[in-house]
Amino acid sequence: MTKISVITASYNYEEYIKETIESVINQTFSDWEMIIVDDGSKDNSVEVIKSYCEKDERIKLLQHENGENKGLVETIRLGVKEAKGEWIVFLESDDTISPDYMAEKIKIAEENTNIKFIFNDVNLFGEESAIKEIYDEYFVEFYKTMPNLKTRQDYIDAFKTKNIVPTFSVVMMKKEIFETLKFDSVVSQWIDYYLWTQLAPKYDFYYLPQKLTNWRMHKSSYNNKKTSSYKGVVFLDVQIADNLSEGKYKLWHRIRASYLYMRAFKRKFVRFHPKDRELILLGKVYKY
Repeated sequence: MTKISVITASYNYEEYIKETIESVINQTFSDWEMIIVDDGSKDNSVEVIKSYCEKDERIKLLQHENGENKGLVETIRLGVKEAKGEWIVFLESDDTISPDYMAEKIKIAEENTNIKFIFNDVNLFGEESAIKEIYDEYFVEFYKTMPNLKTRQDYIDAFKTKNIVPTFSVVMMKKEIFETLKFDSVVSQWIDYYLWTQLAPKYDFYYLPQKLTNWRMHKSSYNNKKTSSYKGVVFLDVQIADNLSEGKYKLWHRIRASYLYMRAFKRKFVRFHPKDRELILLGKVYKY
């Protein structure tokens, strides 16, 4: 059985994909496969990927039927479905990883057999304006938060206010736990936040404070495409509350999430009907 499957979703990043693939080839750890799933690219990405597949049999190219564009969620799911590895590493097609990325994480996994989710710090590079505009504030809070996370409950509490896993490209996780996840996030750009909050109450996370991932910053990246609706953001908060809460606390966190956005945008996002035992949020009914 292959130890690590690297899953890369590729879409129109011909100018970056070579560096991404080379960073995997240059790993000091050799028991890996790289599955690149092209999501209907219109540039020369597929040809570039095929050239690497011919050079190294560990690199595989997958495409959706008829070369369709199906989006990030379906692209990732296809890659994981075909993966043979015990561990899944996610690597976006505009990022790279350091040569010791896999070796360092496998070492942690072997020393901590109860750990099923390992993530690391990042090195930001690329467009300076994108780094400053989008991520300066995030990382100020990130570096304040991470040293204080010791227990599973600490991680749950941190996830209630923000996604503490910066990017897909820092994650290595057991394939077996990935297969338990739901993918019905209402905001596809933040599918990772939705996924990790499903796992946090069930598994211990391990944070490695080494900059093993090079996260490329540019304003055209998928992560920086804003949701088209505040409604979507509110629904996502409700979903996150459901993931991180239990029993009677689910309703409380649903209401809190809705109220915060109602205050922020001064819109009537929520109606609460205690007699009917339901929360009506943007037209969607939640029973409790």
